[in-house]
Amino acid sequence: MKDAKHYVYMLQCGDGTFYIGYTPDIERRLTMHEKGKGAKYTRGRGPFRLVYKKAFSTKKEAMQAEYMMKKMGRKEKKALVDGNI
Repeated sequence: MKDAKHYVYMLQCGDGTFYIGYTPDIERRLTMHEKGKGAKYTRGRGPFRLVYKKAFSTKKEAMQAEYMMKKMGRKEKKALVDGNI
């Protein structure tokens, strides 16, 4: 997607849990998580591994996808990461 400026991403935290978020700038957001300045959920759960990202052309689409992903159970999230969804 050439003009994509909105991303949904999934991190695997050091404790094995998944964190899903939205951002217009993936690299900046990952740096914030690593520095402990990201979401409260990720503080103290590093190191992080980016296991999934998807680009969208609009913020609305990205945020809708984020909402749907956050409703998924752990098995569904794992299947998404593994490319089985």
